[in-house]
Amino acid sequence: MSLTNAREHLKKYGLENNIMEFESSSATVKEAAQTIHCEEEQIAKTLSFLVNKEPILIVIPGDKKIDNAKFKAQFNTRAQMIPYDDVEKLTGHAVGGVCPFGIKENVTVYLDNSLKRFKTIYPACGSSNSAIKLNLQELEQASNYKSWVDVCKNIE
Repeated sequence: MSLTNAREHLKKYGLENNIMEFESSSATVKEAAQTIHCEEEQIAKTLSFLVNKEPILIVIPGDKKIDNAKFKAQFNTRAQMIPYDDVEKLTGHAVGGVCPFGIKENVTVYLDNSLKRFKTIYPACGSSNSAIKLNLQELEQASNYKSWVDVCKNIE
């Protein structure tokens, strides 16, 4: 159902033909990169958090992790991921397929600045065996993001 919601959402932007469905799992960054034949950092993972008891999604590259100090500075609270069992209920997508497309109306989307180094990225598309090929402009448009943020650790 979640893939269906993402597909319907992406139709509004003429991007539904960019969706890829796979026989194998693309639920993790490693699995997705192997399946798509791209670098792991090009997988745009969507992380779900609670901020003031409201769900938010942050899209970040596959090679990044959240920097707790940066997160707290941005959102004035510590990073609290949505518990596994609540992710689908709060966002509209189950773990492994969380994406910023076809989500519940009260979910706010943010994009991390570290995505700006890529021409092409591959977010999940609502299921654990799907992804979509997008450029940054397409991601901005289709995600209905609120703002760009800087909440990831720097690569050393």
